[in-house]
Amino acid sequence: AADAASQLRDVLNAYPQEGQEDGKVDGGGYTIVSDSDGAFKVEYRSSGKGFFAKSFNGGKPFIDDLVIEPNGSSFEFRSASRLGDSDFGVNGKRLAYIGAQLKEKGWTGVGL
Repeated sequence: AADAASQLRDVLNAYPQEGQEDGKVDGGGYTIVSDSDGAFKVEYRSSGKGFFAKSFNGGKPFIDDLVIEPNGSSFEFRSASRLGDSDFGVNGKRLAYIGAQLKEKGWTGVGL
């Protein structure tokens, strides 16, 4: 389990701070808020430059939370927006990116 948590930590730290798709996904970077006993909490930010951030969030970035918790021999991932009814697929793109990196390390599971 410690080895799996270490691999997961490496993948989270390797996520591009400039985001994906030229900053359209997580263009404001991220912060690992908590890393304890194989559980992680990560805060991702939009760039704050898009139409919706300017129109509905005062030009401030939207913030999403990713929570990863060990569950026996596996991990549970939850990614959600703090504000709004839609994230335009950003959480899914983020999880797909992380999942692809874990798959390259030999991980298997739902969504990988």
